[in-house]
Amino acid sequence: MNQVLRQVAVIPMAEGRVCMVTSSSGKRWIVPKGMIDSGHSAGEAALKEAWEEAGLVGVLSHEPAGSYLYDKYGRTHHVLVYAMNVTETANDWPERDVRKREWVNPLEAMDRTEEHGLREIIEAVCRVAVEAS
Repeated sequence: MNQVLRQVAVIPMAEGRVCMVTSSSGKRWIVPKGMIDSGHSAGEAALKEAWEEAGLVGVLSHEPAGSYLYDKYGRTHHVLVYAMNVTETANDWPERDVRKREWVNPLEAMDRTEEHGLREIIEAVCRVAVEAS
């Protein structure tokens, strides 16, 4: 039986825009995402990924915005997705030399996102953010 790998992703938002980073290969745009290390909650992992991959600090939504599944290297990955209100953007961060960071409007973020499930979550999160403002 194929064990499902648990991951977490974060949709960083500020002033109606979404922060995206390049994948480690640099070939596509993604939101910060990674494995949930043992001993850490999904929320802690989400904050850690936002910092390491994008240099962002912020406040997570209380509950996950959603989740999606994808297959990579013959394994199924289950990704829990949180929205994050960004409060601080660092000029220097752990993966700065590996990734580019860019703030885009929600439509551009959805257009750049390859995973259908994640695209739907970005759309829902951005719709809620617009309605709340």
